[in-house]
Amino acid sequence: MERAADDLTLVVDPARRTGRTLLAAGVAQSYVDVVDPRHLHFEYVRRVAAVIDLAAPPGRPLTALHLGGGALTLPRWLAATRPGSAQLVIEREPAVVELVRRELPPLPPEVAVEVADARDAVSAAPPGRYDLVLADVYRAARMPGHVASVEFAAEVARTLRPDGVYLVNVTDLPPLVFCRAQVATLRAVFADVCLVADRRMLRGRRYGNLVLAAAHRPDRLPVRRLAARVAGDPLPGGVLHGPTLDAFVSGARPATDATLAAD
Repeated sequence: MERAADDLTLVVDPARRTGRTLLAAGVAQSYVDVVDPRHLHFEYVRRVAAVIDLAAPPGRPLTALHLGGGALTLPRWLAATRPGSAQLVIEREPAVVELVRRELPPLPPEVAVEVADARDAVSAAPPGRYDLVLADVYRAARMPGHVASVEFAAEVARTLRPDGVYLVNVTDLPPLVFCRAQVATLRAVFADVCLVADRRMLRGRRYGNLVLAAAHRPDRLPVRRLAARVAGDPLPGGVLHGPTLDAFVSGARPATDATLAAD
């Protein structure tokens, strides 16, 4: 069974009948279990969730801004694992919002969804509003330049509380040039940054997703516990932080609005 809206499709997972995959032009974008929102199918989503799990006491409600909505996997997971979390989801594509509202279970009342541009939404947000900002913004498989710059990262930092965490999903292919530049970009703004990814990706052997985490305070990120958690994932991951991240990012320069506009 499948439902379509423009080039968007929701497909039942034949291996898990309660699972739904959101496809855009045939490419998987999100996965939701309509019965169990705690089930996270994609490994990079599990890595984002691991950072959140370890960065705040279990069950404590958090305020979150999601940039990029898709099928709203993480907003549903956060509502289930931390009830009462106030969440705002920004999704640029109205067709995505309409399809998800029509075909998937309703969201808790604490989760609001707005159709808007991610940078506009961040610029309009009050300072110190959020415990979490999560960015998963792509157009045609590329992160738009206006959400990949130092200036944008500084705007995100402004919206975070002192102990807040910024999480970014980055897709890249060997030799991970874009990801290295994104690490340098976040390091130009935040005092603590780490990278979490499939070990094969960190060795430059495959295309895929990498998760960047950033925080205002040095040593804010739960790096040791995070490394243990992701090492035990069905698709084991690794964490780069401190000297190992220095080596990874060596020679990469931060991206700015000006340099990205010139590309």
